[in-house]
Amino acid sequence: MIAGDHETVYAAIVDAAAGRPRILVGIAGPPGVGKSTLSEQLCRRLNDDGHAAAIVPMDGFHLDNTTLKKHGLLHRKGAPETFDAAGFVALVETLRTAQAPVAIPVFDRQADRVREAAETVDTSCRIVLVEGNYLLLDQAPWTQLPPLFDLSILVAAPPDILRARLIRRWLDTGLDRRKAEERAGGNDIPNATLVLEQSTQADLVLASGTVDEAAGMRSTQ
Repeated sequence: MIAGDHETVYAAIVDAAAGRPRILVGIAGPPGVGKSTLSEQLCRRLNDDGHAAAIVPMDGFHLDNTTLKKHGLLHRKGAPETFDAAGFVALVETLRTAQAPVAIPVFDRQADRVREAAETVDTSCRIVLVEGNYLLLDQAPWTQLPPLFDLSILVAAPPDILRARLIRRWLDTGLDRRKAEERAGGNDIPNATLVLEQSTQADLVLASGTVDEAAGMRSTQ
């Protein structure tokens, strides 16, 4: 494991992909750390440079709200047990060796529901960026994922920064400070702590601030 910046991560992906028909890159980290931003930056740059890439988010495997209500888990939505982990593992296994386009589900945040087969990973895609909180979680069945990745990246940030970001997410939805802190403290922050404390070792660790800086540089260009 080595600490890296955006350039180090990009170079490592390109090197890993050299001469291979397809690689899978796991991009893990706690909620609010910037995984989606990093994945989008990398995917855009890879495609611009002629490396066919696509993003496969773990969020497409959220269990439906009806199922979560039935099992008393709706208040924990986003925790490991509220995902179809086995289905996600099966998709990642398929992506390794697929000889045809693979349909993937996508989570529609506005509708708060999964859209099945909303996108596809084409056979021409050489670099699949798999993104999600629990890709390196040291708990079954998530432990089946790391061996499937050709390269793993953990995006990390100090707990106080994550806490502020996760509270801000709820403030931005219109909640007052007390309710925002309750929502974040009851679910998001425990999930973030779990990822930081119980993830297996990644090949590369990227500080969240590096992601923010890279995004800022591109927004001014």
